[in-house]
Amino acid sequence: MYNKSDIELKVAEFLLQIKAIKLQPNNPFTWASGWKSPIYCDNRVTLSHPSIRTYIRQKLTQLIQEEFGSVDLIAGVATAGIPQGVLVAQELGLPFAYVRAKAKEHGTGSLIEGEIFEGQRVVVVEDLISTGKSSLQAVNALKEAGLSVAGLVSIFTYGFDIADENFKEAKCRFATLSNYNTLIEYAAENSFIAQSDVDVLNQWRRNPSEWGQNLDKNPA
Repeated sequence: MYNKSDIELKVAEFLLQIKAIKLQPNNPFTWASGWKSPIYCDNRVTLSHPSIRTYIRQKLTQLIQEEFGSVDLIAGVATAGIPQGVLVAQELGLPFAYVRAKAKEHGTGSLIEGEIFEGQRVVVVEDLISTGKSSLQAVNALKEAGLSVAGLVSIFTYGFDIADENFKEAKCRFATLSNYNTLIEYAAENSFIAQSDVDVLNQWRRNPSEWGQNLDKNPA
């Protein structure tokens, strides 16, 4: 049986332990978008830890089966979704393809790499959902190629309202192994952050684009 709450906590624990997620409310990062952030997430770090990599592969596989049932293809979002997607496709014994951020500027000009067929039912694998923009670009590319997108799964989501709105507008279901609320709760209870940092971290999540605009830059 897929126990969602236990999995959310375990994944949050793993991500914090191996520093795939770093929390620095008093020394924030600067994202490529220019947003100031007290959190930085790099789920590619999980690939360097075999036991955690295995756990995530197994739970993403279970999540797909629980949420979307039988599918014909797994597709990864370049670049961080590619290795996670390959692992899941191997676990399920399914074909794999991936979607580039933009089409090749040479050769075939491909946007989707791998063998695909019109009408295939596909689940998209991502490592992280922030606003959902890059994930949904991949979803739309697959739809335009004639595939039926059942939905998307990822390791972690920041839980931004804009992401929920974007996925709803795109009529694309998504499910994640863990999320920001669970992570902050676990971090506070297990001394990864001080209890006094929780309010700061929650303020950022409510308004990430404007949070900390007057702070000095600390590029991630």
